[in-house]
Amino acid sequence: MCGIAGWIDFSKDLSSFYHIIESMTDTLKLRGPNSGGFYTNENVLLGHRRLVVVDPEGGSQPMTKVINGNEYVLVYNGELYNTEDLRKDLLSYGYKFDSYSDTEVLLTSYIHWGIDCLDKFNGIFAFCIFNKKTKEIFLARDPLGVKPLFYSVKGNSLIFGSEIKTLLAHPYISTLVDETGITELLSLGPATALGSGIFNDIDEVPPGNFITFSPKEFNLKEYWTLKAEEYTENEDEAVEHLESLLVDAISRQLVGDVPLCTFLSGGLDSSAIAAVASKNFKDKGKKLTTYSIDFEDNENYFKASLFQPTSDEEWALFTSKYIDSNHKTIMIKNIDLVSYLKDALIAKDLPGMADIDSSLFLACKEIRKDYVVALSGECADEIFGGYPWFTNKDMYEANTFPWSRFTSNRLDILSPNMKKLKIEEMVDYHYNASLARVPHLDNEDSYEHRMRELFYLNIKWFMVNLLNRKDRMSMSNSLEVRVPFADPRLVQYAFNIPSKIKFLHGREKGLLRSSLKNILPKEIVERKKSPYPKTYHPIYTEAVCKEMNKILNNPSSPILEIVDKTKIQQIVDSKGESYKIPWYGQLMMGPQFIAYLIQLNMWLDIYNVNIKI
Repeated sequence: MCGIAGWIDFSKDLSSFYHIIESMTDTLKLRGPNSGGFYTNENVLLGHRRLVVVDPEGGSQPMTKVINGNEYVLVYNGELYNTEDLRKDLLSYGYKFDSYSDTEVLLTSYIHWGIDCLDKFNGIFAFCIFNKKTKEIFLARDPLGVKPLFYSVKGNSLIFGSEIKTLLAHPYISTLVDETGITELLSLGPATALGSGIFNDIDEVPPGNFITFSPKEFNLKEYWTLKAEEYTENEDEAVEHLESLLVDAISRQLVGDVPLCTFLSGGLDSSAIAAVASKNFKDKGKKLTTYSIDFEDNENYFKASLFQPTSDEEWALFTSKYIDSNHKTIMIKNIDLVSYLKDALIAKDLPGMADIDSSLFLACKEIRKDYVVALSGECADEIFGGYPWFTNKDMYEANTFPWSRFTSNRLDILSPNMKKLKIEEMVDYHYNASLARVPHLDNEDSYEHRMRELFYLNIKWFMVNLLNRKDRMSMSNSLEVRVPFADPRLVQYAFNIPSKIKFLHGREKGLLRSSLKNILPKEIVERKKSPYPKTYHPIYTEAVCKEMNKILNNPSSPILEIVDKTKIQQIVDSKGESYKIPWYGQLMMGPQFIAYLIQLNMWLDIYNVNIKI
């Protein structure tokens, strides 16, 4: 995995601005700690930072390939999982390769198929290709948004990068956030709308989109989206088909020239990945290492709930023993969850999921000491129906995003000046705009119609936010994390499975459970869904309250322009007990909500955010 940056202006000589592409690329050193490189000509500046995973010598970038006298240049962040299939096809067309890297295969695929190469790729990617002869730029992002890609069009310039901070390093890009941006942040956050970078000058290439840019035009176009298709399989065929797809997706993602491990919570999704990976390792005479996350003394304070019914640790150890992995528990200090809120914020460039982010940051930091690549179980809940809002009637019938059902409560904590923001209207707009894009079949009944909407919303919104989180927390520690459940073949297949099969035996993720009965023990197959772990320790609560009191008592704290100080003070004085409704998702209430406010204040301060409403 890597980081990419670029500045293109076909109307301006950029030769003397090398220092700018250097500064932009320097923001990506953690994404690519092994090496860096640049491509420069009169109108194009490209930068790259590399994390070596495959072909240390042959995969260096920017990569240039000359075919029939025409020069093509690539900067690329990602991994192709069907590299050898594509290489075989391209060899049959007469192409030759100087490396065994997926980088050269991706570039050659574009040279041969043009934009249609995107239909050939199975992988995660964000890349830019420059066709020197035609003066054309081609930027693309993978179908589900596993890898990030931000851009800005300023006059005749196209500026892009893997992270928001990369664009902010360019002198054309300001830290201005207008009324739309701050409304979006306060209504949808920590999620963002597809295509939004919150800052006025920054947009995001949405998942499944590409950009073409030339002296004549700029185009942003979608090349992949979910399709509604008739489903013809019975239950037994669905179980067999899903098992085959999943095993193939996991197996393809075990490639690399560097040490690889997996996350293992003891839940269904991570256990499935670890089991398949472990078997693959054993077949090669190796032993898989797995990692779980826990918090100091958490067993003494854990509180079961609808969203988190059981603790993970005993289940992780149970699964590890079953698959015979070398298991390691990362024990996180509660106080570190607070001290690393800043690191997590800077990794994401926006306020995130508070200690959920900082704990993942710390976990990735620990894993990176021994491993360069890890596989993780994100996305299974969104595509197979793992959350309570898929099976709880009150939740799935809510006329809004099911993870943001209490938008009006957000208004309650805002300062008088911010209460004029159209918080609820913003959520309603994005919700209804998304529903308008959901593909349907003519013969759907009302329940199936709603379920298709719900799965679409989860894939396009909730899942993308979790993928963003995983990418930023891992890559800021120079760790590549792969997500087999985000294989587009798997996602498209699951999208069309009827609910009666998807929720087989009346269970959340019922079909997925049945497809894993030959891979996992019954205890794990039947274990109720439990989300990413959080701390319940009073030490953490005391620490976030102490930090928030400092902010509230400092007249220059920028967040005081946004929130109602009195109401926030009441929440802090109650140790978070008076804030019982999740700010977002399942777990962001009480102390986690206070931690989110700490991150919001940090963001306003560190990024020198200029809010204009």
